[in-house]
Amino acid sequence: MSTPEDFMREALALAAEAAAAGEVPVGAVVVKDGRVIGRGFNRPVSTADPTAHAEIVALREACSALGNYRLPGCQLYVTLEPCAMCVGAMVHARLARVVYGARDPKTGACGSIADLPGLATFNHHGHFEGGLLAEESAALLKRFFAERR
Repeated sequence: MSTPEDFMREALALAAEAAAAGEVPVGAVVVKDGRVIGRGFNRPVSTADPTAHAEIVALREACSALGNYRLPGCQLYVTLEPCAMCVGAMVHARLARVVYGARDPKTGACGSIADLPGLATFNHHGHFEGGLLAEESAALLKRFFAERR
């Protein structure tokens, strides 16, 4: 059985793939019963698709693996605090737990600019937590943007 740190390290490896492809380095994995069932990294530029965030790509793969748009009992590990679009998809997927690395002060919707998981009106409430391998996640993003400047 892998640990949360192992799953986040896999997400970090996917984020590095995104960076190598010229995409913002964010990676995500969906886990069920200790096994990765969905993987994704940012692809909006290469796919000309604004919804191709790492989390959405991983959710799509996980849903396909299970044959269901709902993912009860699953966890998602992502290197950057999810945006509003991704939080919405996570709520609709009925994820049990979301763990993210670095906070996103510009678009993060888990406490940075908004706290969407904290809205009482949502019909599903998974557990959202941040900070796992946050320094490594933030360092990857900082390197990527420093090289672009």
